Amino acid sequence: MDKYTMMAPKNRGAFAERLAELYLSVGKYLDEEQAEGRKLQFCKIFLSDAQNQYQKLVESELYQELIMPAFVSVIEQSPLDGSKISLLLKTSTDEAPYTFQSFRLSEEETHGQNSYLQTMMLFEKYLKWLEDRGLSLKEHCVRTWLYVADIDVNYQGMVKARNDIFRRYGLTVDTHFIASTGIGGFTETRSASVALDVLTYDNIQESDKMYLHALDHLNHTHEYGVAFERGTRLTLSDKQIYYISGTASIDKHGHVIYMGDIRRQTGRLLENIGALLKDGGATMNDIQYFVVYLRDFSDRDVVEQFLSAAYPTIPHVLVHAKVCRPEWLVEMECVAQR
Repeated sequence: MDKYTMMAPKNRGAFAERLAELYLSVGKYLDEEQAEGRKLQFCKIFLSDAQNQYQKLVESELYQELIMPAFVSVIEQSPLDGSKISLLLKTSTDEAPYTFQSFRLSEEETHGQNSYLQTMMLFEKYLKWLEDRGLSLKEHCVRTWLYVADIDVNYQGMVKARNDIFRRYGLTVDTHFIASTGIGGFTETRSASVALDVLTYDNIQESDKMYLHALDHLNHTHEYGVAFERGTRLTLSDKQIYYISGTASIDKHGHVIYMGDIRRQTGRLLENIGALLKDGGATMNDIQYFVVYLRDFSDRDVVEQFLSAAYPTIPHVLVHAKVCRPEWLVEMECVAQR
């Protein structure tokens, strides 16, 4: 059985004090999970200031002793509860049937390279890893995350590079794309415009996947020039997992709706997520967690109240991360499981 939880420090002191609190609380939680037969499989770490926090994080007891044995992603998307650092933890009774990887570029690699070239470099790293293991992008990659610094400026370069890579490897309108989130985010590399996280299943076939569309609610993404699936259902021997891409307030014609109204945009995007899940035979009750991306800090309370009232038992985290269109005030992604 898989279990997801969100954790953040209550301490409002120095970053080191918050790490120390998390070391104790995460350690206690993982001990409790171990007693239930589950161990840490994956951890996503949201930071408020990667330039000042990343090195302290990776040198901490929290990271070295508790988190590092698992798959890890670290990204600057400031938690909106004021915690400076929030964690998404996945524990499981099973061995991970996948490989999760974070690909980042160094200062030397990014020097003089725009977002198009940086995206190409990141995918080339991943493609080399796939090739070395006899795997393919088309069949074995199930989910990607692309974090784009200054997304209002750099998004189109990332999109063009992804489109070019996918076309080269047979991912087209006539085949399929990959579930993805393309969202604002920064890494510890100051000059990096793009970062990449990927989820790869080694022992699956194309027939194990179903792509979710819900065309009565959303249009195909290729109609506005981007290459990703809105959601993917993966069928394994003992469960079905639903990877829902970053989803926003959009209609079946691809138009942004409820511009300027954060509450109605939140309601519409959740309706869209529900429609995608229904397309694959799941419901909102199957959702394991939400990651919520807000363009504007000041919308935090409205969205928090909405989610806490509508889905009080589903773990969630709200972070500051600009969505790819300025008109979208909020975007969410989630994983569901049956």
